[in-house]
Amino acid sequence: MKVSIERATLLKAVSQAQSVVERRNTIPILANVLIEAEGNTASFRATDLDIEVLDRAPAVVEQAGATTVSAVTLHEIVRKLPDGALVQLTADNAAGRLTVAAGRSNFSLATLPKEDFPVMASSEYSSNFTAKAEVLRRLFDKSKFAISTEETRYYLNGVYMHVAESEEGRVLRCVATDGHRLARIDATLPSGAEAMPGVIVPRKTVGELRKLLDEDDMDIAVSVSETKVRFATPDITLTSKVIDGTFPDYSRVIPMNNTRRLEVDAGEFAKAVDRVATVSSERSRAVKLQLDEDRLVLSVNAPDSGAAEEELAVAYGDEPLEIGFNAKYLLEIASQVDRENAVFMFNSSGDPTLMREGTDTSAVYVVMPMRV
Repeated sequence: MKVSIERATLLKAVSQAQSVVERRNTIPILANVLIEAEGNTASFRATDLDIEVLDRAPAVVEQAGATTVSAVTLHEIVRKLPDGALVQLTADNAAGRLTVAAGRSNFSLATLPKEDFPVMASSEYSSNFTAKAEVLRRLFDKSKFAISTEETRYYLNGVYMHVAESEEGRVLRCVATDGHRLARIDATLPSGAEAMPGVIVPRKTVGELRKLLDEDDMDIAVSVSETKVRFATPDITLTSKVIDGTFPDYSRVIPMNNTRRLEVDAGEFAKAVDRVATVSSERSRAVKLQLDEDRLVLSVNAPDSGAAEEELAVAYGDEPLEIGFNAKYLLEIASQVDRENAVFMFNSSGDPTLMREGTDTSAVYVVMPMRV
């Protein structure tokens, strides 16, 4: 195999591949990226057996072929090469070496046979549809903060992507929860997604997918089966197993009868929470909200470190209320608001609180209160 690729193109392809590779590997081949050169394209494939990413890059292929080399090492080399360099990759499979040459730099890396590389079995996808990158980015970006990190509740370690009924009709919905907070985000149902099975997309896959979704107008081809999900652009294909489990009935925890309504400038609210939380104890990070007519007082009282209080002008016309929250949860939810105002709906100091962005009901958040 002998192939020449422009450095920036190669770096983009290799960085996506190496981020999938697990750093601690007991199987040496899983630390490698499979490089295949044919026609005028070089493809780079990496896997951790749960996720597989395939990145295609334009290249000058002098001699077709394939080999596998350490993904992390190749990425580090390419990253340190000068901008604009032309990188030549030459594989000598008989000697088990890959030569990386650019300008006056020359590296010789150990390779493993391409036959040892595990390629994820292709699967029959029961549902195929296309969605804009910005739509998928909104669905996953706004929900991923609520993914659980508790390994025992593995079925909460991802984002539940499914077709749901809403007031506006059928929608494509992403939901994540860890039992303390919940995010439910809706988007218009793409054509072809109507019969899609609901799948739980793992946390790592959500992180890798984010790298495909930078260009707003790009069309992403989405394929879903009971066991796998695939996201593809013309250059990159990301295939992932889904979490084998049943996502709980989240609709039961979304409060419908909360009547006390608070409207507040989302940016000002987030900054005020952040300021008063500076003195909160690391363990509880509790912030108290005291609501009175058109007035909100945020306070923290931590015996070990001190106390803080800040007042905000808000729109609130119901009975006075005192309620406590984990500051981190409040900040994460407030930071999801793209519009100017956040609307909080309360019931009592012991019930879940609902938050949405102004009058928009396509993004709904729930946060559990805590005693303060």
